[in-house]
Amino acid sequence: MPTPSVVLDQLEFEPFADLFALPQEKDTPPPDVAEEPAVSLAHVWIVAAEIKVEERLAKLADFRGSFITAEGTRVDALEVYCRQCRRPYEDVADNDCEAQIDNRHLIGGDQTQRAKRKIPELPSNAKVVPGGVIQRRGISAYVAGVSRPAR
Repeated sequence: MPTPSVVLDQLEFEPFADLFALPQEKDTPPPDVAEEPAVSLAHVWIVAAEIKVEERLAKLADFRGSFITAEGTRVDALEVYCRQCRRPYEDVADNDCEAQIDNRHLIGGDQTQRAKRKIPELPSNAKVVPGGVIQRRGISAYVAGVSRPAR
């Protein structure tokens, strides 16, 4: 059986690799830096609608939370508003969506500026009378009926 001959000129073998050497391919482009997509400040408009349906379809819509209407059904638009900032179309149609910029208007304004709690004023003829001490824990509270349900 003849042994295959190996051409040494075509094979390149390096017994120990130099781990600190520069890469051989210097023309490789740098890896692509994934740019963050620009945040759209556009409104997402939705329509509050009123659709007349049969009792069977109303029952189905109440159970499932949605329903399919017949083709050509006329839908009355009660209100058109932005889904994100919850403002009417006619008020903010020309402006950017404020929910995309700053969402504070949905949570009652700036939370660092809070109004102080109002202490109720007593009537002028009221008199504060201190009450007795109520034991809320322990066997004496149970016997007194503080922590058990009424019968």
